[in-house]
Amino acid sequence: MGKKWKVGIVGTGNIFKTAHMKTWMEHPETEIVAVCDTNLERAQGIAESIGLDQSKAYGDYKEMLRSQEDIEIIDICTPNLYHSIVAIDALKAGKHVFCEKPDAVNPQEAQKMADAAAVSGKLLMTMRNNRFTPGAQFLKRYIAEGNAGEIYTGRCGWVRRRGIPGKGGWFTTKELSGGGPLIDLGVHFIDVAMWFMGNPKPVAVSGAVYTKFASSELSDSIHSSFGESQKDGTFDVEDLATGFIRFDNGATLQIEFSWASNIGEETNFVELRGTKAGVSLKRGQAQIFSESAGQLTNVEPVIKNRQVDAHGENIKHFINCLAGREEPIILPSQGVDMIKILTAIYESAETGREIRLSW
Repeated sequence: MGKKWKVGIVGTGNIFKTAHMKTWMEHPETEIVAVCDTNLERAQGIAESIGLDQSKAYGDYKEMLRSQEDIEIIDICTPNLYHSIVAIDALKAGKHVFCEKPDAVNPQEAQKMADAAAVSGKLLMTMRNNRFTPGAQFLKRYIAEGNAGEIYTGRCGWVRRRGIPGKGGWFTTKELSGGGPLIDLGVHFIDVAMWFMGNPKPVAVSGAVYTKFASSELSDSIHSSFGESQKDGTFDVEDLATGFIRFDNGATLQIEFSWASNIGEETNFVELRGTKAGVSLKRGQAQIFSESAGQLTNVEPVIKNRQVDAHGENIKHFINCLAGREEPIILPSQGVDMIKILTAIYESAETGREIRLSW
């Protein structure tokens, strides 16, 4: 048997159970040795379900860090507000950190995370699972090989008809979440678009946000099951955001993200326009739009194994980086850029003007 990395979990709610737990449990090089949740009963239930002693379930992550010196990796699955707080403490304690998205609720906290990682020498990675779908992997390579030419503009989004998560709970409480679908969903596909484009630096953004469906009780999306709804709880975030991003290389990106709006059906997409070809990733399906032999051509690549556990693949990449088999493709600096973009879009929506980003 080779080395087994010892993992401590902070936050044992839906995202851990549905998107993280399976990979940590089944990977031959990892072992969950402790779990923590402010709801101690929930942590104890998870501990029991994975064969841990009840003494390995904690209600306070700081106590877990003090008591479980053998922990090498902390996996953070808490509400957004606590991502940076837990990550910084874990890094200072000499632990590697894998964190659910978004990186933080403001750029200052994201930068503190990046700085703490640099000082500690430990690996910090935030979930960017949509980079690991087969369609995204194909298009990244297709673009990197120069087949699309210069990528100069595009658009991306994730729009739902009715899919508000945990209504009244932390998802819809700005203090805890940092915002609505822009910070919840925008992280995913703004990231994929920028990754395809070679991670250019954002220099200016403008945007608008709307809250029109706070009173709606309808749902047609499985994603509305995330979080814990609270009747008569808080709803002080947007349910739709639109925006426009300018980059230092002259490229631009239009964005739209919603939990609820009157559209035909839920979809997610990245579309980029290149001088040689345009590319599209819609619901995981890759397409290429170009010209050949004097005709316009549409190509839909035949990609094997389209259905993968992208969250799991992201965690496996993290493990491979720890083991020295791969170099990280998700960097703390990219997380800082992302949170700067999202924060500036909220500021633009509030002020009604374009916001310039400083570096």
